[in-house]
Amino acid sequence: MKTVHLYIFGIGNVGSTLIEQVLAASSFFKEKHQLDLRIVGIVNSSRVLCNASGISKEWKTDFAHFSTPRQPDSFYNFALLHDEVRIAVDATASKELSTFYPELVQKGFHIVTANKIANTLSQDFYDHLRRELHVNNLSFEYETNVGAGLPIVATVKDLTNSGEHIAVINGVFSGSLGYIFNRFSQEETPISSIIKDALTQGYTEPDPREDLSGNDVARKLLVLARETGLKLEFEDISIENLVTPELQELDLKDFLNNLSNLDASFDKLKHSLLEDEVLRHVGSLNTQTKQLTVSLQKVKKDSPAGQLSGSDGFFEVYSSSYKTHPLVIKGAGAGREVTARGLLSDIIKVANRAETFVYSR
Repeated sequence: MKTVHLYIFGIGNVGSTLIEQVLAASSFFKEKHQLDLRIVGIVNSSRVLCNASGISKEWKTDFAHFSTPRQPDSFYNFALLHDEVRIAVDATASKELSTFYPELVQKGFHIVTANKIANTLSQDFYDHLRRELHVNNLSFEYETNVGAGLPIVATVKDLTNSGEHIAVINGVFSGSLGYIFNRFSQEETPISSIIKDALTQGYTEPDPREDLSGNDVARKLLVLARETGLKLEFEDISIENLVTPELQELDLKDFLNNLSNLDASFDKLKHSLLEDEVLRHVGSLNTQTKQLTVSLQKVKKDSPAGQLSGSDGFFEVYSSSYKTHPLVIKGAGAGREVTARGLLSDIIKVANRAETFVYSR
């Protein structure tokens, strides 16, 4: 039986769901994989709780009563006392935490993340992180960076590693925006109300502007572009921002209070649709021209993108083997349950292949 210590950063929608999934399936992992998965550390922006035996089903109560003020080295000092496999799991959207990934690796942590920022910082940082992972023989998994639980990252990575030339990747990259515009195209509901519903249900980022700005989709495009071998920066992407300039500058609370300012312009756009058209938020990557674009588009209802429902994501990959009929991946592209399950799948991958050894102190 291999014991694996999990350190969870972020206990919001996705992080708390992941914790519940790990605890619920504990016996299964022991029987199926011979893995004793223990969540030994959980942390939010200000507090931390560590327990070498693993947190219990009463973790929320324990965190409220027994957590201590968070220090930069809280997990490091605790991990030094234990020689088990260490996996840091990032369920946040924190840029600051992403910049510490190389340090986490140097401290002996494998990394599993839903946070796509580390993979979309500068190319120099991207390359530096991978050098550290290689030198320390540690794993980095991030399937949930694109498409929540859908296997698009693994597919692009596997195709590229097999020598397949990927030419174009198109699709509805954001299950969050898919949910919003699927509903908006069908209902007589203001866009502001739908956005608030999406936030409440955990479809959007904590700040919905990260989705509406196009930045979240742009990061997903950049993740895939770099998997194909392209060396590009975030600034190279053409992005249509759906948030008006005056709303871009507000703090989160004021932005949510003023969301209705978006309603008039989006109602006008909806009324310009033809009877056989709907709105879809589309991302496109062309490896030949090195062009990455993010925009809101009118598409035919009977097109693959037009037929999407709910929070489904949709990706089509054109390559040397899929020239006229693309490889298509479709399914739930957002939501706390599928994202947490995707993280858990990556955790199992890392845990199964990780070697147990004594870390140097």
